[in-house]
Amino acid sequence: MIIDAHTHIFPAFFRDSRASFFEKEPAFEMLYGPQSSKMEGFHNLIENMDAEGVDKSIVFGFPWKSVDHFRRHNDYICEAVSAEPDRLIGFSCFDPVSADGAKEAERCFNAGLRGVGELAVYDSPLTDNIISRLGEVMAVCLDHDAPLLIHTNEPIGHQYPGKQEITLKQIENFIKTYPDNKIILAHWGGGIFFYSLLKKEIKEVLKNVWVDTAASPYLYDADIYRIAGSIMGFHKILFGTDYPLLTPGRYFREIESKGISQENIEKIKGKNAADLLGF
Repeated sequence: MIIDAHTHIFPAFFRDSRASFFEKEPAFEMLYGPQSSKMEGFHNLIENMDAEGVDKSIVFGFPWKSVDHFRRHNDYICEAVSAEPDRLIGFSCFDPVSADGAKEAERCFNAGLRGVGELAVYDSPLTDNIISRLGEVMAVCLDHDAPLLIHTNEPIGHQYPGKQEITLKQIENFIKTYPDNKIILAHWGGGIFFYSLLKKEIKEVLKNVWVDTAASPYLYDADIYRIAGSIMGFHKILFGTDYPLLTPGRYFREIESKGISQENIEKIKGKNAADLLGF
């Protein structure tokens, strides 16, 4: 089974008049201001999955600041999952520091969604204040034994839209604050997996942590699949495309080009996500 663990879909409400939402949603404007930034609905996603041999996809929206916006978007995720229950797995998404975040997560779990994410604070580092304010959301996820996916990125290197000013220490602090939660770090966790090589502490800190491969072809050499697997274990890597930013084929070619065993390829491409979600 092939599972894409990181895809974004938008209802027509946002797709058809994106510019009207820019004024009070600077992160949305930053990422989707250019018309070249693709926004797709779930029908397009299903067509792409069929074309590229993907069995299931985890779908989510955007971390809107507006409560009305993230509720509307999450309703669309619920609609998509209801329409394609065998193909789509829904996560709820909202502003991580919203006072309504925990209530929204609970509402969406009760509606059949399976996790929370991709949460992101693009205009700030992952401060202790933000980590603390996520406490109620993390408690809801723990009650439902559900994963939370959070945006992370490498703290050095070239700049690009959506690259957060974040440090590995901040990521570590977040994980250590919620050691019993299942946490998915987007975009290879900013490289934090490397420190699984340390003899003390970090391997244990990362015991309930997975990383996804979203945007990997734009960020890393294809050797990262083999190297990350040898460091943290192939069972901790989730195939994710960041669709519609990229589509699956490019990832498949990279994963299969580096001499990784078929067993480990199958783990990356779907078994790990299935195990994490309890399929």
